[in-house]
Amino acid sequence: MTDYASDLLTLLSERGHLNQITDAGALDALAAKETVTGYVGFDPTAASLHIGNLASIMLLRRIQQAGHRPIVVMGGGTAKVGDPSGKDDMRKMLTDDVLTSNIASIRSSFEKILRFDDSETGAILVNNDDWLSELGYIELLRDVGKHFTVNRMLTFDSVRTRLDREQPLTFLEFNYMILQAYDFVKLARDYDCRLQLGGSDQWGNIVNGIELGRRIDGRELYGFTAPLITRSDGAKMGKSVDGAIWLNEDMLPAYDFWQYWRNVDDRDVGHFLRIFTDLPLDEISRLEALEGSEINAAKEILANEVTTMVRGAEAAASAQATARDTFAGGGAGEDLPSLSVGTEGKRIGAILTELGFTASNKEAKRKIAEGAVRLDGQAVTDPGALVELGEGVEAKLSLGKKKHAIVTR
Repeated sequence: MTDYASDLLTLLSERGHLNQITDAGALDALAAKETVTGYVGFDPTAASLHIGNLASIMLLRRIQQAGHRPIVVMGGGTAKVGDPSGKDDMRKMLTDDVLTSNIASIRSSFEKILRFDDSETGAILVNNDDWLSELGYIELLRDVGKHFTVNRMLTFDSVRTRLDREQPLTFLEFNYMILQAYDFVKLARDYDCRLQLGGSDQWGNIVNGIELGRRIDGRELYGFTAPLITRSDGAKMGKSVDGAIWLNEDMLPAYDFWQYWRNVDDRDVGHFLRIFTDLPLDEISRLEALEGSEINAAKEILANEVTTMVRGAEAAASAQATARDTFAGGGAGEDLPSLSVGTEGKRIGAILTELGFTASNKEAKRKIAEGAVRLDGQAVTDPGALVELGEGVEAKLSLGKKKHAIVTR
C-alpha cells in the first residue's frame, strides 16, 4: 500500500475505496496543504438511492472525515438524458415533477450520512439542472462540444460496450458525457471544486471533465474512482433476490435493511466493514478473523453499524431485537412485515406473493411443495389452503429460515 502525505488519500486507501487516481502525487500534495472540495454525482431516477449508491456516498463521508468539503450533485439535468454506462437499454424518460420529487425524497439519506452546515467542510447539495437547463444548444455546441471528438468518445466503455453488442445508443445518451464533463467545469468555477469521485465505471466521464476543465479554463482538476462493490459470489452490490436494498425507510423496512447486512457472506464481512462503517481498522481485523459461528457476531455489528448510519440508532436496535426474538426466541418481533387477510381470509400462496416472499403463485406452490413454508411453526402442505383468522388473532408465517411475517385479520 502506498504511503500518502494527505489524510484524504490515506483514509480512502486504507478503507479500500481506491481504484484509480488521475494524478495521485499532485492530488496528495494538494490535499496535504489545503482544503479540497470534491463531488460525486447521483442521478435521481428513483425516489430512493440503494446500497449500491452507498459506496459512493461513503466517498463523500470520507472527504468530510479527512477535513475536506463534499458536494452532492443531484443530476436533475443529466437524468433527463440518461447515463449509458453499464446499461443495455435507454433509461426511461422522467418528467421534471418526478425528478423534483425524487430529489426531495433522496436528500434525507445524505442528511443522515453527511454534515450539512456553513463551515469550511460543510456538505453542499446542488442540482445540475440549475445550470444545464440554462444552456442554449448552439452555445453548448460552440463552447463545449468543440472540445470533444467523436473518435475519442467512441473509445469509452459506456459507448463501445453498447455498440459492440449492437444495441442502440441514442444521440441523446451520446451527449451524456459532454454534460457531465461540463458539470465539473461549472463546479470548479463556482465552488473551486478540484476533485470528482465515482465508481470505476465513471472513469471515462471523469477524465472527460478533467480534460474539458484544462482546455476551457486552464484548471488542474483531479479524478478518483473506487472499485465497483460486488459480493463474494460475484453479484452486483445493491440488489437482493427480492429487489433493490433501498436506503429510504418508506421503500424498505428497517428490519429488511438490517437483515441484508446480517446475512452477507462470511467472506464479505471485513471488506464491507471497511467500506461501509467507521469502525477502527484494528477492530475490523479482529472481527474478520472470527471463524465458524463466531463470525455471526461480526455480521450483527456490520448490520448495526450500517443501519444506525443510514436509518438511525433506534431503527438498528429495533431491527436487532426483532431478529433475536424471531430467530432465537421463536417469537414474532414488532418490525416484521405484516399482511391482513381480511374477514374472508386469503390463500397461502397469494399471501406469500403479496408479501414479496415469492415472485409468483407458481413459485409459492413450489416452495410449499418443498416444505419451506410454515404457519405458526406448522408446515404448510396445501398451496390452496385458506388462511382465516379471528378478530385480534395473528399468526407468524415463515419461508425458510430468513423470511418471516405476521399475518393478521
